Amino acid sequence: MITGTWDVELKTPIGTLAATYEFTGTADGFTGTATSRDETVPLVDVVVDGQRVTWRQSVTRPLRLNLDFDVIVTGDELTGHSRAGRLPRTAVTGTRRA
Repeated sequence: MITGTWDVELKTPIGTLAATYEFTGTADGFTGTATSRDETVPLVDVVVDGQRVTWRQSVTRPLRLNLDFDVIVTGDELTGHSRAGRLPRTAVTGTRRA
């Protein structure tokens, strides 16, 4: 299950970016937010399919990008990638807070 608070790192070509992700279960599925040093943005279209979780989000810093995430959750760890359009994939790892 993806619910909870996650410390996530994105290994991008410009360096590693850290963000805090908050996922909440609702009657209609899942919602969430991503918070970095500069901004908090909503997560869109959060889909949980077994261990696989996908979502979309937009950011304005350090660049204005629309990101698509695809991760696998195993217990309190997540691994996967994000992609912004035609840019190369960015490795994503995370740990759920206790």
